[in-house]
Amino acid sequence: MLNRPPSALRDFLTGEAGGGVLLMAAAAMAMFFANLPGAAGDFYHVLVHAQIGPELKSSLGRMTVHLWVNDGLMAIFFLLVGLEIKREMIDGGLSTWERRRLPFIAAAAGMVVPACLYLVFVGGQSQFSSGWAIPAATDIAFAIGVLALLGRRAPASLKLMLTAIAIVDDMGAVAIIALVYTQSIDLPALAGAVAALFLMFGLNRLGVQKLTPYLLAFAALWYFTLLSGVHATVSGVLTAMFIPIKPTPGAPDAADSPLHRLEHAVHPWSAYLIVPLFGFVNAGVSLDGAAFAALLTPLPLGVAAGLFLGKQIGIFGGIWAADRWRLAERPAGASWAQVYGMALLCGIGFTMSLFIGALAFPGSPALVEQAKIGILAGSLLSAVTGYLILRSARHF
Repeated sequence: MLNRPPSALRDFLTGEAGGGVLLMAAAAMAMFFANLPGAAGDFYHVLVHAQIGPELKSSLGRMTVHLWVNDGLMAIFFLLVGLEIKREMIDGGLSTWERRRLPFIAAAAGMVVPACLYLVFVGGQSQFSSGWAIPAATDIAFAIGVLALLGRRAPASLKLMLTAIAIVDDMGAVAIIALVYTQSIDLPALAGAVAALFLMFGLNRLGVQKLTPYLLAFAALWYFTLLSGVHATVSGVLTAMFIPIKPTPGAPDAADSPLHRLEHAVHPWSAYLIVPLFGFVNAGVSLDGAAFAALLTPLPLGVAAGLFLGKQIGIFGGIWAADRWRLAERPAGASWAQVYGMALLCGIGFTMSLFIGALAFPGSPALVEQAKIGILAGSLLSAVTGYLILRSARHF
């Protein structure tokens, strides 16, 4: 994995990870504004839920700032996720089974264990059971942002392993969103979405290299997916699967590879605008005394435990077992203490956890707010502990 050719996302990851730092700042700003007293604090919620568009779907009502970000702009974020998944699977660090084995083992364990811990902590209460997937995914931008603060204390192999694990559990999160959090299906709209997919398939088979037809089909797919009942962001990943790629070892950013061109074009918008906006409109949680008291109730506690305990147990345990049973070796040049620190950082579930939390409890703002408290607590605890472990860890 150390010899992977660069891509737009990896250039970002191996640099200063400015998008991750910006996401942290946006989340902190949201919490600051949401906790201002009186009308100043109310302004944040009025802004987030301001109606600024037409009614695209009766069940959603008129489009608000929150809906445009979560259902619209996040589809572009998921397009980037899909492009990177395809890039890695065909021409990158996940292009062979030998390279896939360790990230897949670690990511699978890192999704199953947090979900199980969550269900244990909520005690089988049916009103909370749909939130089992909230602690399942890792926020790659936030986690890499913390790694960037460590500089050379974090070996490159650790950054690449964290990236690979996050990409694999993003694949799992997308599958969960599509299969678990789809409540009802509008068949005519679903037929329109399928038609858009067939159009992209035809473009791909005909060898069309221009991006404009694919992007127009993406817009149609997003609209029909939104109407169908499947979450609209899934359209981003589905579109990415049809964007042509030219495998180019040694020159992976060649201008004649449509996937790489699109990845480079989308990445700055996603990292520096879309993801921070998502953090700003979703992280505004009131931190009064009631919020801290709620942290010890089953839902927030289950989410926090899943992120902080479940992720480290699952991912570190998966890597240790794979190394012990000679299924795969731990990242080259990284000590077990550093691997443990990386596993802790995987407990930063911020973006994806907030996203899934909103889907898990539709029509129940109180439960969504409780989930946010657990997400913030578990992610913050994972970030601070992982940072301290990696800062003090030595190679051995």
